[in-house]
Amino acid sequence: MNDQEQQQPTPRRGKVLEALARAERKIFTRPAPKSAKARMKFLRTRKKGSAKALAELLGTSRRTVERYLAGKLTTPQKCLQATLRRRRNLSGNRRSGHRPREQASTSSGMMVEVTAYFGFTCTGNSDDGRIRTITTPISPTYARRILDLQEAGATEEDLHPIVAEAITESYFTEWGTRADGLRADFTHVSAIEFLF
Repeated sequence: MNDQEQQQPTPRRGKVLEALARAERKIFTRPAPKSAKARMKFLRTRKKGSAKALAELLGTSRRTVERYLAGKLTTPQKCLQATLRRRRNLSGNRRSGHRPREQASTSSGMMVEVTAYFGFTCTGNSDDGRIRTITTPISPTYARRILDLQEAGATEEDLHPIVAEAITESYFTEWGTRADGLRADFTHVSAIEFLF
């Protein structure tokens, strides 16, 4: 084993996807309701105020939904708890997260802070690969590509090259003003955060 292999930490998977999920959770305007009554009220607003439609969605009777809304039932039955949890996650405050994602994809881009092992290929000389902590903006073009890939169910391996290109463009080549032909790749991500 050579010196370079000994210096590299062990690889970690899923860091980019986890960071994107954390960034989305941070932009929600308010937390999900906690009590059964508040959950039912929240879900009823999603069904345009219809207790009957909500009962069908949850697989229970309209009267049971009305009891929760009146506060007569405070702890959901086990099967209803699971359904409430699943439905809350599916219909959570997605609307409030839609606008920042759209804005990141069209005008503002997003910020990324990453600590990882960066290696380089280029025409000419460059620093050898090493662990770096980099904080840099990502252009809206790359933000759109990253978010589209995430929505399409991309894997960590699919996202790494796009994030590396985005970091190369903004940090290493300073939007094409220096280090022409430089290509950076990062592996062994120890920490990554995105900010919309």
